[in-house]
Formats: sequence, structure tokens, C-alpha cells
Amino acid sequence: MSEFDDLKFHCSRRHFLSKASLGIGTAALASMLSPGSLLDAFGKPTKPSGGMPGLGGSGLLTDGPHFLPKAKRVIYLFQSGGPSHLELLDYKPTLQELNGQELPDSVRGGQRLTGMSANQKSLPMAGSQFKFSQFGKNGGWFSDLIPHTASIADEICVIRSMHTEAINHDPAITFFQTGSQQTGRPSFGSWMSYGLGSMNDNLPTFTVLLSRTREGDQPLYSRLWGNGFLPSLHQGVQFRSGADPVLYLNDPDGLSREGRRNMLDALKELHIQEHQRVIDPEIDSRIAQYEMAYRMQTSVPEAMDLSDEPDEVFELYGPKSRIPGTYAANCLLARRLAERDVRFIQLYNQGWDQHGNLPNDISIMAKDTDQPSAALIKDLKRRGLLDDTLVIWGGEFGRTSYSQGKLSADNYGRDHHPRCFSIWMAGGGVKPGITYGETDDFGYNIARNPVHVHDFQATLLHLLGFDHERLTFQSQGRRFRLTDVAGTVVKDVLA
Repeated sequence: MSEFDDLKFHCSRRHFLSKASLGIGTAALASMLSPGSLLDAFGKPTKPSGGMPGLGGSGLLTDGPHFLPKAKRVIYLFQSGGPSHLELLDYKPTLQELNGQELPDSVRGGQRLTGMSANQKSLPMAGSQFKFSQFGKNGGWFSDLIPHTASIADEICVIRSMHTEAINHDPAITFFQTGSQQTGRPSFGSWMSYGLGSMNDNLPTFTVLLSRTREGDQPLYSRLWGNGFLPSLHQGVQFRSGADPVLYLNDPDGLSREGRRNMLDALKELHIQEHQRVIDPEIDSRIAQYEMAYRMQTSVPEAMDLSDEPDEVFELYGPKSRIPGTYAANCLLARRLAERDVRFIQLYNQGWDQHGNLPNDISIMAKDTDQPSAALIKDLKRRGLLDDTLVIWGGEFGRTSYSQGKLSADNYGRDHHPRCFSIWMAGGGVKPGITYGETDDFGYNIARNPVHVHDFQATLLHLLGFDHERLTFQSQGRRFRLTDVAGTVVKDVLA
């Protein structure tokens, strides 16, 4: 193969521009090593000198938002396991009245069931054991399991008409996080990092916090915060509780800070030479990651150190906020990361998969998550951060209106239910104090204003300033996007 053919088949757009007289490649590399240097006041990448468009070929610099964003950052409180909408946010007195009666075939409509309840001879309807009351100016219904969430009724938008195709945990969570039930696509946080870039040179654009309220739930895999086919610069960075918040961040014994700096400088020179030889954009990502890791040695411990928080803040988030690794502590950390302009903060909390013993187990989950979730909204608002921070609370699907297994006077369980479920959002351009969508009297089907997972994702991207059909990345000859080939912005929930 001739030298011309080698360039023809292997030369990226980035490599071509780096060789151009305008020095666009140099500007792009500078933007990676100091991401904020090419961002304007709205967090939108500015255009390099010479009037050329942003370098989208490697995914390291796009043209930025398509219109002025309402939200600069996202905190996603993902409740893994499928919280029951019927016990929390969707009041169904009909189910209580018909408790124990068989679910009508006309309601089920032939919908497939999981293997855990498909062979049940009877599908007895199970009314919630918990009381619901109305709160806020618009009289939204909230269970007495979540009194703290009810106290912020005027700040949140509850969507009761979410639906999905996935009926099992792993594909359902993957669908919400990546836009596909199959693995390998970039996560939401990675798309946001790719589209908007960083607002803080010293912390990752996309961070992940894990907590577990109850043992025994479905596992969470790191691919949920992976970059997929986007450059590895955009993958999520997991923060852990303990002495080493980020694995392998600290210098090895015997290596000084100056020695680490000299090593990185030498390594960068080697990588630049390798990039010039093989023309691989991923090498630039590697350089940027090494530099970020070096800066994080100081910034991460400072962000994770809660010792400077006053007692009243811990009281706001609840007693467990002093215990590293708990949901409450992670909600407080999410606020600290938002203050430091981290773009996407993904918090996963496990424990919501209640096929049996639901009244007891969901009470444990609600007690652990209700106060910290509401406290985060209150804390962001009083610090002036809620207006441009989008907060999301919800899981991968809902639960059935019939009992899985035996129904008794004080106990029942619920199977997976993708047909309808509830989530809530706050801040970042969302209309506050409203309830959107409606389910039928049985809480089994959507009666009004359905919102599909792709509609939800399209709406979130809209709040971040993107037309979801135009935020794309080309891989293996096809242009991919978070919403695949579907999705409609739900304009009624926009402020």
C-alpha cells in the first residue's frame, strides 16, 4: 500500500487539521489538557481560531449545544431494582377497593409476564398498604412513605406515565443509561461529556457514586458508565468511599510529586510521537486522562472531604450522611461535586427489587432515600444551584398491580412492570410542582400522555441545549445517537 493509500484509509480528520497551517490540532489538544479554556460562559465550546468548526471527528470537541441550555449539570439519582410506583407516587384507591380480586384479562391485555409470575394460576390485585395524601399548590399525591419528598412537591415534576420495553433488570437499566437494551453503547454521562466538555479542569466531567440500602439486589456493571464507542476520555470515573476515592490515583511509594510530573512529561512526548506515527485519536485521550489523574490527586480528596460541612447540613441530609458510602453521604457528595461544576453526577442506589415482603422492604428503602433526596433539592436551591442543575429520581421500571406469590392481609410482593411507572425531576428548566401523565385505575396501563424512555432522554438532552437528533457520533460507518431512531421532546414538562 502506498503512503497516499495509508493516509487515505487511516488519516483521521483530526490528523489532517493538526497538519494544517492554522494549527487546529494544537488548539484541540490544548482544550483537552485544559478543557475550560475553550468554553464560553454557558459551557459551550468556542470555535478555534480561523473560524473553523469544532473538531467532532474524535469526539473531543463538538460544536457544543444547539441552543441555549437550561441546565449546565445533571445529578441522576438512579434507584436500581424498580421502585413500586403504586406504593410511592401513583395513588390507586381502586386497587385497595378490589384488593384480592383477580386482575381482569382486559386490563392485562395479553402483556408478557416474567418467568417469576407467568405460571401463577391467579393474579390477585394488591392495593397499597400505605396512606396517600395531597401536597403542594397543585395537590400532588404522595405516599406517607416519602414525607420529605412530599415537602418539596412544589419543586418537582412527577411523571407517572413512563414506559419501556425491557422487562428484566439488566437490559432495562442499560436502556435508560445508554439508549439501547444491548451493551456497548455510550452512557448518558459520556454523551454529555462528549457534547458539552468540562467546566472544571481538575475533576472528571462524569463521576459515579454507588450505594446499597439492602443486600441481595441485582449487580451493577461498570459498562453502565462506560464510554462505548466514544473516546475513553468520556467514560465515567467511579468515586469510592475510603482512603482511595479513585483507584490507582495516588503515587506509588517512593515516587515524589516532581518525579510523577517528569514521568508524565516524558510519557506525553512518547505518546505524541506514537500519535504522529499511527494516527490514533485514542492516544490523545490517553494523554488527557494522565494529566487529569495528576490534577485529581489534589482536587478529589478536597471534594470528598466532608469535614468542613457544618452540623446543620448533616442534619438536613439525615444521620447516615456522616457514614461514607451511604446513599445520604453520596447525596451530599453530589451537591459538593455540583458546586465544583462536575457536569454529570451519577448516583446508583441498590435495593428496590421487592418480589416478596414488599411492605417491609420498601419501608426500609424509603426511609433510607427519602430525606437525602429531598435534602439535595433544598440544599441546591438555597445555594442558587437548582436553576441550572437538573436532578432526576427514578428506576428502570415499575411493579405489577397484582401480587407475585401469595397475597395476605399484611404481606405481598410485586413483579417487574414495564408498562407504566413513575419518576420525578427538579430544577434545570423543568416545570415545578406538576404531575404529568396518568395511569388507569389499576395502575397497570397508561391512560394519558405516555413518555417512552427515548422521549425522556430526548427531553433531558433538550434541557442541556441539544437537539437529540443532531448529537451524533459516527462509528463503524453509522451515525449513532443516545435516542437511537426514536424520541420526542415532552414539551409540557418544560418551564
